[in-house]
Amino acid sequence: MDEAERIAELRDTLSRFVRAYFVEDQPEVSDAVYDSLMRELVELEARHPELSDPKSPSQRVGGAPRGDFRSVSHEPPLLSLMNAMDQDELRAFDRRIAQAAGDGLAGPAGPYVVEPKIDGLTVVLHYENGRLRLAATRGDGQTGEDVTPNLMAIAAVPKELRQGAPERLEVRGEVYLPVASFEALNQAREAEGRPLFQNPRNAAAGSLRQQDPRVTASRGLGVFCYELRSGATPGRQSEALELLAAWGLPVNPLRWSCRGIEDVIAVTEEFAPRRDSLAYAVDGLVVKLDDLELTRRLGATQKAPRAQIAFKFPADEAATTLLDIEVQVGRTGALTPTAVLSPVRLAGTTVQRASLHNEDLIRQKDIRIGDLVRVRKAGEIIPEVIGIVPGEGHDARPPYAFPTVCPVCGAQALRLEGEAVRRCSNPSCPAKLREWLLHLGSRVALDIDGLGPKTVDILLETGLVHQPEDLFRLTLTDLEGLPRLGAKSAGKLVAALQAARARPLDRLLVALGIPHVGERSAQALAERFGSLDAIASASLGDLAEVVGIGETTATEIERFMMGPVGQRLLRSLAELGFRPEAPARTASGSLDGEVVVFTGRLSRPRSEAQAIARSCGAVVESDITRRTTLVVVGEEAGQKLEKARSLGIRTVSEAEFGAVTGAG
Repeated sequence: MDEAERIAELRDTLSRFVRAYFVEDQPEVSDAVYDSLMRELVELEARHPELSDPKSPSQRVGGAPRGDFRSVSHEPPLLSLMNAMDQDELRAFDRRIAQAAGDGLAGPAGPYVVEPKIDGLTVVLHYENGRLRLAATRGDGQTGEDVTPNLMAIAAVPKELRQGAPERLEVRGEVYLPVASFEALNQAREAEGRPLFQNPRNAAAGSLRQQDPRVTASRGLGVFCYELRSGATPGRQSEALELLAAWGLPVNPLRWSCRGIEDVIAVTEEFAPRRDSLAYAVDGLVVKLDDLELTRRLGATQKAPRAQIAFKFPADEAATTLLDIEVQVGRTGALTPTAVLSPVRLAGTTVQRASLHNEDLIRQKDIRIGDLVRVRKAGEIIPEVIGIVPGEGHDARPPYAFPTVCPVCGAQALRLEGEAVRRCSNPSCPAKLREWLLHLGSRVALDIDGLGPKTVDILLETGLVHQPEDLFRLTLTDLEGLPRLGAKSAGKLVAALQAARARPLDRLLVALGIPHVGERSAQALAERFGSLDAIASASLGDLAEVVGIGETTATEIERFMMGPVGQRLLRSLAELGFRPEAPARTASGSLDGEVVVFTGRLSRPRSEAQAIARSCGAVVESDITRRTTLVVVGEEAGQKLEKARSLGIRTVSEAEFGAVTGAG
């Protein structure tokens, strides 16, 4: 598809989304997906000015008003806002203002007023002689809908203003549904078997556009006013907000006055971790030049004022084109599909690959190569495809056929009953061995420095390694002279392989690559049995009784320990001098009941610090959750420390951790 065709496709798709969102109150995609597609359209149109079209969604504000309300004209029109997706775009916005202002502004722009960007429905309130006479939705920016009776039914909207208000006053604001009210509303609708609202904005719009104002009144809607459109001419936005509040209009108390753009950026960083704790939904911050006279002088584009911008928080969901599906073979032989994507910005990074999980998801979601797909960050780390964006062309593409043979060795790929994945049936599959070696050398396992993908590939290509245990038979003579592996690197690898023999039992258990045996279950096994021999000889019942193991994992452990690969590996490890034991537990139990996370740079290896915490009775996790009770903070700690503070989790320095555990 060339760029002209892509522009046409995006215009059709976005026009449909605009109507669903603004007119029908039934959004088909998330705001993040809509924003990512709109951004792509704007960039393509900028590259092809010859294809400009005033009817393009990029040139329109909102959607046409519905026909079941009286129309209201807006003069001047209600504009939308430009978006800034990162700090660099905020700085570029600041430079544009300074350049556009010319002699009227020397150096950087500012000061600015920063306000939360409420995820609600824009309304305009008209007061005459202090009384509310008319209320309208934004509509398409030029024509909205008369919803006066419904606005009158919202308790937060003042029907009469305080003394001192202008004779005629026009105010812009945002009607929103508090998060608690949104959840209660959806619970009630679910109990009644009615469709659920997708988000608070969707629910607020549906609540405001009721034919019966009593329904609107029952929803618990709120409103914040933020723009004085006519009736007074204050010199600054900060003054305008104070006037609105003085006249009795609801104004969000959460706002910041910033001297310049760097102060604005500091606000975005400080506010981001707190936004989910607010009583209402927020999808960004609005940055406005405080000087309203300069704002008027700078004017606006067809769609947005030049002196204001919306800073959008990094999207956790976006839309992009699925270019291909690659199937990878893991250490257990599992065939895992990976989406190859047209590059897209997601949660502050550029994403080109994402998980598709398994063949069931591809089939259930009917995901086909060439589709526009929705991508999100899972746990803020791993991108995943969660479905398609409905559109033309999907039915013309062939359904994806998941392979039934291993893409590496060609052996049959079997799917056992009760499993969600297919696995290569060849025990000697080179792809399985490669992934096993990489897993074995990872930090959570034996932590073998220097055993990365390139080194593993060299060892396999040269035939030095045929089984995992072959690693520990390597000598300096074997490694010296290998391509891309110098004498110094070879020496370090041999030393790291020797040091790996002394790793504790739980780390070796992880390294064995037994399905379902991860860090926590390995620690539980090590504490319960104390040695590898004891685990190998344990009954299925004894294994299943260990906390966190269960019957499925116990069966996998027994299958591995009794199978030919496991038996051979256990014999080889014993011959090579592996005598792993469970780490000794301190008598003090000084961290009993604590769930500990480490962040920042520590003075000792993190694995060592984690082992100390476990030996004192703690459960150690890698990410902060609401289960976390203690965060140990090293140097240059970043987002984890911010998250801990926002959740009120106790933090200690590394020195304090050493004092508590006796580790100095």
